[in-house]
Amino acid sequence: MDTIHIEQLELATIIGVHAWEQQAARPILVDLELDLDTRSAAASDHLRDTVDYKAVCDDIEALLHEQRFQLIEALAEAMARKLFGRYPILALRLKLSKPGAVAAARNVAVRIERRREDYAACGR
Repeated sequence: MDTIHIEQLELATIIGVHAWEQQAARPILVDLELDLDTRSAAASDHLRDTVDYKAVCDDIEALLHEQRFQLIEALAEAMARKLFGRYPILALRLKLSKPGAVAAARNVAVRIERRREDYAACGR
């Protein structure tokens, strides 16, 4: 299994359950590991044979403009569903960080792991 890593993708969005969090966009950080077979891309040296990580980043950013979320858990799940729906990945690990969410903590985050089969089993 091969893995594409995208680390510390910094985006801004309005997210949170408290009224003060709904007033302005705040930074979130995305760490993503995408498992796939990259042998075809290695042999061909063509982008079409792998996952375009710029397109992945653009899709994640687009999701932030399409929908609003209160919980980083919900946002992480929506990101996973979107990526499995669009790319031939077999599994992913996603860490979504919300720096400054708790005054006494440097960061809060959620980390999820999903496999393609997780969505096939529930019909989504």
